[in-house]
Amino acid sequence: MPVRELVEAMTRTLRSDVDAEPLIIGIHTGGVWIAKELHRNLGIREPLGTLDITFYRDDFTRIAMNPQVKASDLPVKIDDRHIILVDDVLHTGRTTRAAMNVLFDYGRPKSIRLAVLVERDGRELPIQADAVGQHLRLGDHQQVKLTCPDRLRLEILEKAI
Repeated sequence: MPVRELVEAMTRTLRSDVDAEPLIIGIHTGGVWIAKELHRNLGIREPLGTLDITFYRDDFTRIAMNPQVKASDLPVKIDDRHIILVDDVLHTGRTTRAAMNVLFDYGRPKSIRLAVLVERDGRELPIQADAVGQHLRLGDHQQVKLTCPDRLRLEILEKAI
């Protein structure tokens, strides 16, 4: 299924049960691309937020000597706000946990809903998505990658052993 159709499915899910106008926040990098699409599709007036979780990851010391750090941008206060947190892939749940830790450093949201383009097996933490574009069952040596120079594209890659 093309990425645009997956985002449309997520939009329908979110539109059907969003009570108040939420603040949409995309996790760098893949989640920001999806968040932009959802933000536009849902017609949200508040500016889009972005979140960098690099220093909150539990594998920070293992990822690299020079991690790619991007600035978080939360243009409005998140206290007592409904948040839609957006990422490209939900796998182990660790990225989502780190993102929630970052959010709570900024304030206390009323609720956090998770929207992901792809949900795959392999959960290590009790985290689930509220809006999912596609569920994938992948092998241990496969990974999902979202690329977006000009248009969103989803690829399934074999990991080097």
